[in-house]
Amino acid sequence: MAKTAGVDFGPRRQRVPGHGLCLRLSVMSSPSPRLSILVPLFNEEESVAPLVQAIRAALGKDRWELILVDDGSSDCTFDKASEAAASNPRIRVVRLARNYGQTIALKAGFDHARGSVVVTMDGDLQNDPEDIPRLVAKMEEGYDLVVGYREGRHDRLVTRKIPSWVANRLIRTITRVPIRDNGCTLKAFQREVLQDLRLYSDMHRFIPALVAGSASTRIAEIPVRHHPRRFGHSTYGLSRIWKVLADLMAVMMIRWYRDQPLVMFAWGSAAAFVAGLSFLAATLFVLARGSVVAGGSIVFQGASLLWFGLAGYLLIVGLICEVALRRYRSAGGWVGESPGGHR
Repeated sequence: MAKTAGVDFGPRRQRVPGHGLCLRLSVMSSPSPRLSILVPLFNEEESVAPLVQAIRAALGKDRWELILVDDGSSDCTFDKASEAAASNPRIRVVRLARNYGQTIALKAGFDHARGSVVVTMDGDLQNDPEDIPRLVAKMEEGYDLVVGYREGRHDRLVTRKIPSWVANRLIRTITRVPIRDNGCTLKAFQREVLQDLRLYSDMHRFIPALVAGSASTRIAEIPVRHHPRRFGHSTYGLSRIWKVLADLMAVMMIRWYRDQPLVMFAWGSAAAFVAGLSFLAATLFVLARGSVVAGGSIVFQGASLLWFGLAGYLLIVGLICEVALRRYRSAGGWVGESPGGHR
């Protein structure tokens, strides 16, 4: 098994929980870093070298590590990242088996981060590493999460800026967490915030809303720079709107009903019960009209029974969820969700 500059290039494979099989380049033992910089990469071969150079210049001799997560790139991104890791023991590379998307790439990086503070940023050079010390300095004022919002954003108006503006307004309105720019990847986290975070689909843009569920979580925002894309092209477009809406519905359900699932299912059960009553009323009306149209009552009776059955089923599911939640809490699960948390 060949080794070069502290990087193990052997065929060691490790299963990252929830992320499929990945190949990881392991560095030799080194002092635990204070700061972990996490960068997901997808077909960014030209950006890797200048990105690493900019991060090294911005952080200097501080105790930091850089985790480059190759999200199943089809170009030479992994090779470029491996070269950077071979020349610097602070750099580690995680390679996912295929393209899972930014959320799973970030979660894989979170699982490997060792620093007490974790900073995420994009790998397309649009985020500025010079803003990282500012994020960390703001966090040292007592915050658990510091979110950057892009000033003077350099993106296309129709396909990026307008959908982003609409999405941010929707997210702020529904989650009631007043973050201006949920799509900005440049964020700094206390490690404890990430330990129980469950991420899937495209939930990375909802991280502030998810962590704001704890009354003890303090969140701050600072303006950050945003540069034009130098290489390649963005993989995001108008098609992501539907994913954002679906994930927003999921976050809404989690925030509103996580501590009282019976309430959510009871609302559904009540709606189904009302529908059942409507069909029952239609059945009685048809029967009252006489035998000429009496055959139609069979359809209404069947529909009524289906709706009543659905109402009962939803109520039972809600009760099961309530019992499961109580057992989880008694086993040391989360303490309830409290509104707020944004300062």
